[in-house]
Amino acid sequence: MLFRVVNGVMALLFAVAVAVQYNDPDPLRWMALYGAAFVIALMAAVRGRGPIVAAAGVGAVALVWGLYWAVSSGTALTLYEHMFDSWEMKNTSIEEAREASGLFIVAVWMAIVAAQSRKQALRR
Repeated sequence: MLFRVVNGVMALLFAVAVAVQYNDPDPLRWMALYGAAFVIALMAAVRGRGPIVAAAGVGAVALVWGLYWAVSSGTALTLYEHMFDSWEMKNTSIEEAREASGLFIVAVWMAIVAAQSRKQALRR
């Protein structure tokens, strides 16, 4: 039951992430990734388990993409210190750190959904 509730919360957060990408210079790829995470989390909330392969695939894409953003920003570790200093974008490097963090959240949650769903499938 707790897994369903937490997935419902995560689905809601991923839906908000889709909505806020509307103002992004390249919204479609971000909306697609967060939208896929939303659908998988919603399925897990409703059914009690999500599609294992889809969750693993979306998580893998998010992880690779997040690592790319974190590494390509150059000084990723120092940028994370200032990521939440203000709401507005101070520079593109801080935006990239925020984007990488969002991707890592998707990757971690999709890994949790895949692992929990696999565990439940093996019980049956």
